Amino acid sequence: MPWFKVATEGATTDGRSISRQWIEQMAKNFDRAKYGARVWLEHTRGLFADGPFPALGDVTAVKAEEVDGKLTLFADIDPTDKLKQINGERQKIYTSIEVDPDFASTGEAYLVGLAVTDSPASLGTDMLQFSAQKGADSPLAHKKQRPENLFTAALETDLDFTAPAPENQGPSLAERVKALFKKHDAKTDQGFADFRTELEQTLELFVQRHAAMADDLAARPTAAAFTELKDAHATTQRRLDELYTQLDNTPDTPTRSAATGGDGGVVQTDC
Repeated sequence: MPWFKVATEGATTDGRSISRQWIEQMAKNFDRAKYGARVWLEHTRGLFADGPFPALGDVTAVKAEEVDGKLTLFADIDPTDKLKQINGERQKIYTSIEVDPDFASTGEAYLVGLAVTDSPASLGTDMLQFSAQKGADSPLAHKKQRPENLFTAALETDLDFTAPAPENQGPSLAERVKALFKKHDAKTDQGFADFRTELEQTLELFVQRHAAMADDLAARPTAAAFTELKDAHATTQRRLDELYTQLDNTPDTPTRSAATGGDGGVVQTDC
């Protein structure tokens, strides 16, 4: 997946400003084995996997780079199928990171989450001023893991999760053949000799591959043989089913004969 720009130096949702130092620390400290940052819808952590606010993916790595004079945080994201679907519909195209400026009492910043949103204004200038004035009563306060944490202003992000184009696999077969004939076009004895040698080697490869494919096909059962094997399997399965039925209906112990008297005669009792 490509790297996505998710934050720059600037404003946050509570009046503080995200500094270059914080971005440097987030890039340096991020470690999924230590604490994984998940992708959330509108910074809301749902309780249920099938609810309206499930996790939409994971941040797998972060890095910091200078862009237009500002230090910028980039993230590598492993999205869920749900996030791919949302992105394919051109929804939730803005991102806002969740920063803990004193992660685990280390005194350094750490990326603890990433949100996708469709309402940049909700984290823009008006909301920033309102949230800063309200403090603990900010409408965003209940979404924070710790009161000290902060959200950055929403940034439009080109979240494109389509598979990257395959790397160049070298010249095609047609291109190779054209290059082969160029040697013949040289119209020299050495050029013709090279052309003849390479052509013979190429044809030999085709012959070898054709022979291997022919041997593989010859080793496979014919349609008639396959049908015969299928019928034999069905007969064996039917006989096994009959045997299982017979065994299921057979008592575990033999039936005992009727009790007799000492002289072998049947003893009658008067009840």
